[in-house]
Amino acid sequence: MTSSFRINNYDDYRKAWQKSVADPEGFWESVADTFTWRKKWDKVLEWDFRKPDVKWFINGKLNITENCLDRHLSANGDTTAIIWESNDPAEPSQHISYALLHQQVCCFAQALRGMGVKKGDRVCIYMGMIPQLPVALLACARIGAIHSVIFGGFSARSIADRVQDAQAGYVITCDGAFRGAKDIALKSLVDEALVTCPSVKKVIVCKRTHTPVSMIGGRDVWWDDLLSEINKDEAVKVPAEEMDAEDPLFILYTSGSTGKPKGVVHTCGGYMVYTTYSFVNVFQYNPGDIFFCTADIGWITGHTYIVYGTLCAGASVLMFEGIPTWPDAGRMWDIVDKHKVNVLYTAPTAIRSLMAYGTAPLQGKDLSSLKVLGTVGEPINEEAWHWYDEHIGMGRCPITDTWWQTETGGIMIANIAGITPSQPGYATLPLPGVQPVIVDEKGTVQEGNEVSGNLCIRFPWPSIIRTTYGDHERCRSAYFAAYDNMYFTGDGCYRDEKGFYRITGRVDDVLNVSGHRIGTAEVENAINSHTGVLESAVVGYPHDIKGQGIYAYVIVDAHTDTSDENCKNINATVAGIIGPIARPDVIQFVKGLPKTRSGKIMRRILRKIAEGETKNLGDTTTLLDPLVVDDIISGRQLP
Repeated sequence: MTSSFRINNYDDYRKAWQKSVADPEGFWESVADTFTWRKKWDKVLEWDFRKPDVKWFINGKLNITENCLDRHLSANGDTTAIIWESNDPAEPSQHISYALLHQQVCCFAQALRGMGVKKGDRVCIYMGMIPQLPVALLACARIGAIHSVIFGGFSARSIADRVQDAQAGYVITCDGAFRGAKDIALKSLVDEALVTCPSVKKVIVCKRTHTPVSMIGGRDVWWDDLLSEINKDEAVKVPAEEMDAEDPLFILYTSGSTGKPKGVVHTCGGYMVYTTYSFVNVFQYNPGDIFFCTADIGWITGHTYIVYGTLCAGASVLMFEGIPTWPDAGRMWDIVDKHKVNVLYTAPTAIRSLMAYGTAPLQGKDLSSLKVLGTVGEPINEEAWHWYDEHIGMGRCPITDTWWQTETGGIMIANIAGITPSQPGYATLPLPGVQPVIVDEKGTVQEGNEVSGNLCIRFPWPSIIRTTYGDHERCRSAYFAAYDNMYFTGDGCYRDEKGFYRITGRVDDVLNVSGHRIGTAEVENAINSHTGVLESAVVGYPHDIKGQGIYAYVIVDAHTDTSDENCKNINATVAGIIGPIARPDVIQFVKGLPKTRSGKIMRRILRKIAEGETKNLGDTTTLLDPLVVDDIISGRQLP
């Protein structure tokens, strides 16, 4: 794919950003022109943030998989699309060409059609990181079904919540998944979840671990059996479903400030344009480069920078089934060496985890192929940035620190690798087409530099969230109601004297644990369901590895013990309801919580105590019972 929109130097960046602000419709129209459309749009943009209502490339017709696959076949069909690296280093890698991936997607798309899946149907996908996972996503997109991927670490309860909310008719899963030393029984979790999901008609099961599973007659079918009935030569001739630019492409659930996850909806046209644009530019991707994104496809990073943005650009992307520290802390560097990776995109949590092992695991690993490094999921601390720069990039690889969200679809603020300036701890500058502003609590825009406040975006970009599935009012109230005519990110931000942006963390009741957003209410609801628990409050605190840890203050009844064993039991309850990623790192049993007279919990006070600040807690005179703070301080647990 020729990237006529590629930014090649700082002057290019400056001109592109200025054009994108002066004439956003003309700017994005020129980018969209480089893609394959069945029918061009009648109008580039209509928008109203107050409703909210945003439409890009109105009446444009396309299928995103024709841009991910078909358009590459004639010139680059033999080019590697996906390199798959197993959890087990002894298992052979797989190199899947664009031609082979196209065939696999077409065959599975036909299998789905034969099962009765049609345009607009919701398909939930709960799989490990194996090649069949991107095939499943792309096959859904090819026939116009709306996919909703559920991260493989979620519990049966969390699966059920998402399937029920989407009213999914179909589920695709595996018998099990390998992740480090663990063998996760995916199918049994799906079976448990679907007891309360009457909307599901069929379950497709892919074999991976060969774990014995229950196959329910009339509902469950093996992936391989489905494909055995498909004629490959005929399948590739079947045209992709024509989609409107504003037709939904996928739903991806993300935690919010209430206990119920939000189903973020992205659409076909704008998401395709923005994700590809951001991928090519931020990472300065060149044809032939090997791009290694360590994210799981269960999160937005995997959707955008393993599947859609990368494949639309004709890139070669590496996906990894395992974890960076198994079977030893040199595994990620072995993969970089083995496949001569050029661009590495990973999370600060992973970097900090690997830092803890020192430089010994790097010995004998050739990392000279690396040209660009990236970080995602949370702000990277300076110590980790310098370690990444010195020991992985050898001081010669630009590090792009990317800020974005599930709701934004793609990278919004980041230094463009080797083009725009970088600064440790800073996302630095917005991409062309992105108009960030910093506002105070009243919504007044903070002009100039050296200002801080809440980060908002004041003009739509093509991959902006369109709605929350089945509940548009929730989308409005969560993202567009706080400040007039702006998208509110939920993040605090500082803009320095050079105009660089630094994300300072969440300002709402959402935690960022290892780059994964987890709602405090979701964790509290799980804790409160445990026997004997009367009430709880959850806050984040600085964590050396995960960035932010979970500190839980828990009130129990007089008959419930407060032993370490009960802490473990509470954690088991949280893991069972949400998943292991949501287990509190610290549980402190308390007699009461700091509440205002109206009953609001003062999380600010709890957060400071969790962080070790016990003196400067601010005004506590408005509390219903100020003495409860002293009790909490005296019983503080060391993280």
